[in-house]
Amino acid sequence: MSSPAQTAAQSVVQSVDWLAIAPPTLAAVVGLAVLVADLFIGDSRKSLLGWISVAGLAASALLLLPLLDGDRSTFCLTGSTDVCSYTADRFTLVIQFLVLGGALLAALLSVTALKDADRGLPEGEYWFLLLSSAAGAALLPASRDLATLIVALEVASLPAFALVGIRHGDRKSSEAALKFFLSSVTATAVSLMGISFVYASTGTLYLTEIADRIQHVDPQLHTLAQAGVVLTLIGFAFKTAAVPFHFWVPDTYVGAPLPIAAYLSVVGKAVGFSGLILVTVVAFPSYADVWGPALAALAALTMTVGNVGALRQQATRAYSAVRLLAWSSVGQAGYLLVPIAAAAYSDDAQKAIGSTVAYALMYAAVNLGAFAVGALVARTKPLNRVSDYRGLYATRPLAALVLGFFLLCLAGLPPGIIGLFAKVTVFSAAVDAGLGWLAVIMAVNVVIALFYYLQWTALLFRTPEGADERHRAPAPLTAAIALTAVLGIALSGAPQLVLRFADTGLF
Repeated sequence: MSSPAQTAAQSVVQSVDWLAIAPPTLAAVVGLAVLVADLFIGDSRKSLLGWISVAGLAASALLLLPLLDGDRSTFCLTGSTDVCSYTADRFTLVIQFLVLGGALLAALLSVTALKDADRGLPEGEYWFLLLSSAAGAALLPASRDLATLIVALEVASLPAFALVGIRHGDRKSSEAALKFFLSSVTATAVSLMGISFVYASTGTLYLTEIADRIQHVDPQLHTLAQAGVVLTLIGFAFKTAAVPFHFWVPDTYVGAPLPIAAYLSVVGKAVGFSGLILVTVVAFPSYADVWGPALAALAALTMTVGNVGALRQQATRAYSAVRLLAWSSVGQAGYLLVPIAAAAYSDDAQKAIGSTVAYALMYAAVNLGAFAVGALVARTKPLNRVSDYRGLYATRPLAALVLGFFLLCLAGLPPGIIGLFAKVTVFSAAVDAGLGWLAVIMAVNVVIALFYYLQWTALLFRTPEGADERHRAPAPLTAAIALTAVLGIALSGAPQLVLRFADTGLF
């Protein structure tokens, strides 16, 4: 007969499904291997670390394939097998594919960037930090308790601070890293306070148990629970770069190495939005009357401020191309918030969340492609002004055509069919949820965005000013541009590949 102590010990023993946790685990293991290998590889062979990292990220993404046959959960309580800390369901796999695919493309851009830096960047540390951040980002969508969620969030964020400021002696890079660090630490502190309030009022950290218990909180703890929900949402609003918590974005993107700016614009957003979806739709559905109006207001404010900020960028200002993409990403974050807000008012919250994920997949492919072409132009014009792209078609016709296509996708115009359909899907989610006013604001913002996207696109095909030297594009950079172009064109030809998520939901 077992003693009470043995019974208590058995209750905390959790099962481990190694296949379910394989994608983020492999990324972390390869990161550690690269850091150790850096000690034994000579300077002349440091580029090998980059290719090991690329292979590791590709292998991590391939490990998602065996998980497609059904939902898998692990780290479950012995007494309650449906209460788990890690779940590899459809939502998890889609976001992990986005994260690992985005990290892989950023790694391809980084191979060229590190070579061009000519040992100006510490390669071993760079690859270790990138892989560690990718591992944390891949862990987050699978997290089903608030402790794992916060740990994954910080594992994704902390290496990113170092990557932004990794250029030694670069004042701009250091300032960007400091802004990013301070804003992110503030977000984490606010989130932790909110989570502590939620735990105090419900007595659990598991999302599904919170959803059940928070509806029956003691009346004396009701205000504490409400405060916990609000503070948790504010913390994630920082991570998603929602206005007014967006102030770090432009300077961080400009100060960071360009591949890291591309990584943050896609993977960083995926982290913030997947966390926001989990805490709102899974943990706090009974508080939809609190987070629904708040997210709707944030969506309207974010898309408006982001697009107006992009519209105000001067073409001749240093790094104006990166700044324009930074402000554009803030505007795109507003569109991504719309279906999450709509989920609070909709009878089918899963369908609304599917709209956000479909839009995120489109945005990830084309935004990474735009940064990849930006990295190509920056090799000869390091100040990366918008005006530097004038006449790009005359010197690099394929790059100009591809960038034009990416910008049209972001604008939602043909031939960027996937961009158009993704915007219509988000617009429909708002209308179906009865948020007509938010749909109108979105329509106005789409028109505002058309101006700066089309202005940049037209500049690509104008007569160039002066002669421009032609340089052969490195193979990794060419591969990144080609992959994103093929993906964007394939999705425009068969948009149902991602739009089906908006029809069937994800959970």
